[in-house]
Amino acid sequence: MQLRSLLIRLTLVKDFSYAAIGRVLKHCVHEHVVVTDPGLLGLLGQLTQQQMTGFMADWYSPAFAHRLARHAAVETVTIVDPDYPLALLESYHPPLVLFLKGHRELLTGRLLAVVGARQATTYAARCVTRLLAPLASDSVTVVSGLAAGTDGYAHQAALAAGMPTIAVIGTGLDWAYPRQNATLQRQIARDGLLVSEYPLGTGPARYRFPARNRIIAGLCQTLVVIEARERSGSLITANLALQNDRNVLAVPGPIDALLSVGCNQLIAAGAKPVLNSRHIIEEFLPLI
Repeated sequence: MQLRSLLIRLTLVKDFSYAAIGRVLKHCVHEHVVVTDPGLLGLLGQLTQQQMTGFMADWYSPAFAHRLARHAAVETVTIVDPDYPLALLESYHPPLVLFLKGHRELLTGRLLAVVGARQATTYAARCVTRLLAPLASDSVTVVSGLAAGTDGYAHQAALAAGMPTIAVIGTGLDWAYPRQNATLQRQIARDGLLVSEYPLGTGPARYRFPARNRIIAGLCQTLVVIEARERSGSLITANLALQNDRNVLAVPGPIDALLSVGCNQLIAAGAKPVLNSRHIIEEFLPLI
């Protein structure tokens, strides 16, 4: 068995956490072996007795065999693959396995993340179109999270301008969330790329979306925030991007607008204000 196959199996089996898989991976790489004995895998992963019981039962179950067969047709990239994105590898808490649907090659190149409020206003929609459309000739791929509001605007604007776009989602590839973006998700899977660290059948859960945000912050070279409340997921993503040494930009807004407080605070703290598309492309010039 290849190490990448083991990582996929451990991602699909029950009761094996990210930390546990990481321990197994570290051992395999250090010892130049691929462990296949489930008992040893559990010991290396430091599973509790309860976790070990659930893991062992699932490992030998028909349900696990069915999950493996179902995912055999799903494209994946693992942290041990040569084409795993270097930027993501060097980021905080890099995913060990990513499930893909669409154009895998988009994971390389100049990646611009665009995030913002779910309850976005028409101002956000106008800003997204105004800022992204002129970038169509600059070989930039737009990355966002396919959420309602700004994320959806960013993907739609990219597709309308003929730009490639990547949607990092917090569910399995077979789930559309929110449902209003189901058609958009299908279009991105066809013309762009869908990315998820969650197996097929994984539905939405509140805690999965902040985890999704770290992948967005890890993939991009530059991140733009368009409308964000004072405390919001967009600011969390921006902070993760800063920790990853990414360029963080923000679109300013009225000082009395609740959805501009976060962006204005980012600018006050040193983020570059974005007034036009040139302010974005300038951040990529050293990469040309």
